[in-house]
Amino acid sequence: MQVDWNGPGDVVADLLRSGYLADSSLATAVFLSAKMNLPLYLEGEPGVGKTALAIAVANAVHRPLIRLQCYEGIDRESALYDWNYPRQLMHVRLAESSGRTVDAAIEDELYSERYLIARPLLQAISPKGPAPVLLIDEIDRSDDEFEAFLLEVLSEFQVTIPEIGTIRAVEYPLVFLTSNRSREVHEALKRRCLYQWLPYPTFDRELAIVTRLYQDLPQDLAMTLVNMVQRLRQEPLHKAPGIAETLDWAKAVGILSKTKLSPAVVEETLGCLIKYREDLERLTAVQTPLGSKLEQILKDVGLADGTRSL
Repeated sequence: MQVDWNGPGDVVADLLRSGYLADSSLATAVFLSAKMNLPLYLEGEPGVGKTALAIAVANAVHRPLIRLQCYEGIDRESALYDWNYPRQLMHVRLAESSGRTVDAAIEDELYSERYLIARPLLQAISPKGPAPVLLIDEIDRSDDEFEAFLLEVLSEFQVTIPEIGTIRAVEYPLVFLTSNRSREVHEALKRRCLYQWLPYPTFDRELAIVTRLYQDLPQDLAMTLVNMVQRLRQEPLHKAPGIAETLDWAKAVGILSKTKLSPAVVEETLGCLIKYREDLERLTAVQTPLGSKLEQILKDVGLADGTRSL
């Protein structure tokens, strides 16, 4: 993809204007992906900003975003193209009602671009405008067969439709693949990509993200929010809160017009951070004479003095 970036610093600046705070390592990966026409494979825990990065890049370069959401059982027809069977059938019936014989000419009409339904991959290879940003989300939810098909498409950025012919990308899209690492993706697909691991952010980085997006949030409150989330990530939870959950929590606290956190506020808004019943029970169950795990965490971050028990 042709982009007006002279180096990773331009990527950092453009993403910042789009509301995404990228470090130099991530910005370098995005820059090289665009300049080398190689997909960028983003791996990390859910909620660390993989999908948000692709959205921010699309906004930054003023290109449309095309998203292919992977799921168990996804196949090439769902990702590439299909035929509009109801319209084809209507065409045949109209032809018959007008006295035409269904012959090779009719068949050619049926299998033309007029009746082609372009799915995300075909939309990205043959866009109606400039090359888009293509987000292939949660590739780890697909199977080996789909991975092999995807590798073929990403290697050449062209597809062959038997009834129409070969369609090639005039300009390569900027491609992002994301994985939550629920399973290992085949190394052949990874070798075709640049790779970037997205970890949970440090305290300072997460605080910068929160305060940039929610500038009306008091600094002390933002620091306490981030400190609480960072402490929760140290627990053996089924699903630790990611950046997305931190931002949801900050937004919720702002909507509730809270200027500081208390154990009661944490309890009332815990659903912004914890998304599994087992994790909630693990945190709130009284396990020691010191109270529940959540009460201990609240003490660790300085929120337990002079408040009621959870």
